[in-house]
Amino acid sequence: MRLRSVELAVPQAREAAEFLETLWGLIPVATRSGTQYFRGTGDHPYILAIKSAQAASVGAIEFSGSPEEIDATQARVRRSSAPVQEIAELDAPGGGKAFTVQGPEAQTFRFVAETNAPAALPPERDKPMLFVGEEVGTGAGPELDIAVDPLEGTTLTAKAKPNALSVLAVAPKGGLLHAPDTYMDKIAIGPGYPAGLIDLDQNAADNVRALAEAKGVSAQEIGVCVLDRPRHASIIEALRSVGARVQLIDDGDIAGVIQCTKPETGIDMYLGQGGAPEGVLAAAALKCVGGQFQGRLVLRNDEERARAAATGIEDVKRRYTLDDLVSQDAIFIAVGVTSGSLLHGVRSGGGTILTNALVMNSATHTVTELHVRQPG
Repeated sequence: MRLRSVELAVPQAREAAEFLETLWGLIPVATRSGTQYFRGTGDHPYILAIKSAQAASVGAIEFSGSPEEIDATQARVRRSSAPVQEIAELDAPGGGKAFTVQGPEAQTFRFVAETNAPAALPPERDKPMLFVGEEVGTGAGPELDIAVDPLEGTTLTAKAKPNALSVLAVAPKGGLLHAPDTYMDKIAIGPGYPAGLIDLDQNAADNVRALAEAKGVSAQEIGVCVLDRPRHASIIEALRSVGARVQLIDDGDIAGVIQCTKPETGIDMYLGQGGAPEGVLAAAALKCVGGQFQGRLVLRNDEERARAAATGIEDVKRRYTLDDLVSQDAIFIAVGVTSGSLLHGVRSGGGTILTNALVMNSATHTVTELHVRQPG
């Protein structure tokens, strides 16, 4: 049995409904007898019901289950002294059969079975996040492209490992490639090298030799960051064959690319396959400091080819340069979530929250590091 929905009575129902839809992202599905119902991205017909009242209160809390589970629950309730209603048809989105019971502190619990499955969401809404091409804002300001990854490195954060970031890139409309949610082969280096030095179509060893020659060092002094994945075994073998220093990371390839711009990290090159949207974000960071980046989409099945087509991509074998991915001046912002080689993570203590951020601007080629202290 699962928690299905909650009913709320609020004095400002209209404002509450607007909050749920525009800020939370819930989807209105029906209004019946003054109650408005909202669904999420899961398989429940609705998860919140809002109605107007003079005072705020919680109405029925609903649970869903199989008919057998509902019958067993009703039988247990009947053996107690709790007031219980008979099973009846439910007049709400999804329908179903339900009975209601009153808890010891006058709470109302409803148990529902045999509901109808809601209609499938459009692909772009069937995920709890912004989708490619979604419009946000008031519409009153300049038109901008925004790429965002609120938590680059979810596993890193869950395991308290370094270099988890929250990142954002902004450019004038049309300035950022609308990358599909697929993989991308990537290679990147920092600033200060001749244009065209790296080549995505060359093997890893040759790229390391070219970078070492340009830098005036041996291949053994080149540090290369690679995601630790089985698919990168041949890349790692090639890098080690020329003696390059390989730094394997669990997650967070945006941080891996940015490390190429900071000599103190010891990383000279990023190489391997990661998310395409993350490739655009990383390219925006390099745009601000003058690095080099090449990428090519990796489309593994018909679904991913359809995603690419939906974003307007026709040449699926195209090799993208940094300027293809970020064609206009951009601003890139990264905030540390967990501490690492780039930024300190979020810290708290003594009633204070400390955050550490990088703000990069390609128009001025400036990089500003911020240390923010605020009460919390």
